[in-house]
Amino acid sequence: MKLTCLSKGRGFHFPPCHMLNFCGFRILFDCPLDLSSLMAFSPIPTSLDALSFEESKNNEKRQKIEDLLDAKNLVFAEPWYKTVNKLHLWNASLIDVILISSPMGIMGLPYLTRQKGFSAKIYVTEASARIGQLMMEDLVSMHAEFRQFYGPEESNFPPWLRQEELEILPSVLKEILVGKDGVELGGWMPLYSAADVKDSIQKINTLNYAQEACYNGTLVIKAFSSGVEIGSSNWTLNGPKGDIAYLSSSCFFSAHAMAFDYSSLQRTSTLIYSDFSSLIDAQDVEDGDNYTDPTSDKLLPPSFEDSDGFSLDSDVNLDEKEKLVFICSCAIECVKDGGSVLIPINRLGTILQLLEEMATLLEASAMEVPIYIISSVAEELLALLNIIPEWLSKQRQERLFAGEPLFDHVKLLKEKKIRVVPNIHSHQLLKDWQEPCIVFCPHWSLRMGPIVHLLRRWCGDPKSLLILEDMVNPELALLPFKPVEMKVLQCLFPSGIGLQKLQPLLKTLQPKTILFPEDLRLKMCFSCEKSFSVSYYTEAETLKVPCQKESSELKIEADLASQFYWKTFKKEGINVTKLKGKLLMENGRHHLLLDNDKKTSLRNSSLVRCGLTDYHKLIPELSKMGINASMELIKDDVESQNVCLVHTEEPYKALIEIGKTSTVITTAESDANVASILYKAIDNIMDGV
Repeated sequence: MKLTCLSKGRGFHFPPCHMLNFCGFRILFDCPLDLSSLMAFSPIPTSLDALSFEESKNNEKRQKIEDLLDAKNLVFAEPWYKTVNKLHLWNASLIDVILISSPMGIMGLPYLTRQKGFSAKIYVTEASARIGQLMMEDLVSMHAEFRQFYGPEESNFPPWLRQEELEILPSVLKEILVGKDGVELGGWMPLYSAADVKDSIQKINTLNYAQEACYNGTLVIKAFSSGVEIGSSNWTLNGPKGDIAYLSSSCFFSAHAMAFDYSSLQRTSTLIYSDFSSLIDAQDVEDGDNYTDPTSDKLLPPSFEDSDGFSLDSDVNLDEKEKLVFICSCAIECVKDGGSVLIPINRLGTILQLLEEMATLLEASAMEVPIYIISSVAEELLALLNIIPEWLSKQRQERLFAGEPLFDHVKLLKEKKIRVVPNIHSHQLLKDWQEPCIVFCPHWSLRMGPIVHLLRRWCGDPKSLLILEDMVNPELALLPFKPVEMKVLQCLFPSGIGLQKLQPLLKTLQPKTILFPEDLRLKMCFSCEKSFSVSYYTEAETLKVPCQKESSELKIEADLASQFYWKTFKKEGINVTKLKGKLLMENGRHHLLLDNDKKTSLRNSSLVRCGLTDYHKLIPELSKMGINASMELIKDDVESQNVCLVHTEEPYKALIEIGKTSTVITTAESDANVASILYKAIDNIMDGV
């Protein structure tokens, strides 16, 4: 088995990407896009922005020396999109299976499916497939505004990727475009089309919760909830050479998605740990920023134990609830002061909870404030959430059994407390628009979509509020809109397993071997008494792991087993029987079936000889047949082993060469029957089955 980490990702929106070679198949885990890299580009410029850009062209030398980060330093061009750079080094036609763990992990899939020779089987949960499809369609819709503004590209290689253009960029932007080592230029691609999205979705095989899928009769694949988002999953693969669990970013508690099903990952031969969220969260804490809410790091002491004896912090869920209440209370205060609230659509689950909490607080305060959702796919997405209950939390499922809507937005839409429109230029929106208001809209990068127009409208209003979630670089994100007078609130929500919970989790899972990121090695010290072995992998390097299963199980048909006649070899200490049937591979298991065309009894069939020729018995046997022979022991220089040469003189002249793995009879061409006679002598002294 071989594992290659193609990318360790960058948190929730850019999950890790791995290539696994298992049972002779190449398996790709996730195919994401790094949408945070859009921050290197300017939004659709206003006339003033365009003028600033023209002036900046005449001031390149100063920019290079001072390394200033200014809005005019951004790339004024139709954006390209940053894919997993190292994935382009692999031939797409040689990939056998693709497993998608979340809606974010599907965003780069059209780049693969449109390549020549692509034939891989793609497996993804039904919920992730539908949500991911809507996200890709929305991305294509928002990007159309760039193409309309900039027009068709003049060449296949954009000017902003040229070396002379990169050299004059501030270091922050240059690192986004080419990476820290300057080797990520190959990952940039122009956005796929709506037809590419449709084609990729048609090639997908959707799975329900814990549903088995068998690839090529060899690999049994299952998806189990990871708890991060609706439809997000971890994977198990079972094959003849062992079983593997793939553990992506996971959350033990969720108010909207089904909780992390870790019990289904227990006792596998190998566990691939691919949750880098603790590394990303640690970096965010170290970097810090002035926008982060100070209450977001509040710790709550109580905990409880589940039925497996695995201690989990129940207050992770309570902490998330407190954050949501805090955000909504800030929004209500803002509206009371006459300001509007702008919330970029980020994580689906967080947005749904904010909608519910916001509506509850507004009702409690007897305020009638319009809530708008502006998105080309919002209506379809909200409708979808009511037909995927198996991927929702138990609390949501209980609503279904009680005859209630799974989410409160159904009721809010009927009461017209929420208004959904496809775009900011919608006639219905222009007709109903009033301020102050609360608006949910894409895109969280603040570079495209309705968010750009509304930010330009409100960025100078100190009464208005912008709510950001898990923004990697808030300063860069807000750069095109400076000076920003509106309030900005950023909150961090957990998107993976905390390091303090990793030790007890692994103790519960009990794998034989863990493949663990080298980046987390210094942050995680495994106990000396651990019951598993640990191998560390790094980005862009291949880790070889020995097969954990030395033998395979064979299921034999009863009718065939009844014909077995066992032969005991006392010297070797084994029992052997001769078989005649069909060997098949089905659902990851070997099956031996009776050959219906040849039902002759195995007892009456000719013997099959096995074992090594004993030259000590061969000389007397030849003598019984009236053949004189002599023996010579020599050493084979090529094979570095002893070889016995038996020379026959009378009445036949021949040579019998007895090696460690074979016996060769050599005779003159005129003595065609001599070989048969000598073979009979060897046959008499060997065991048969």
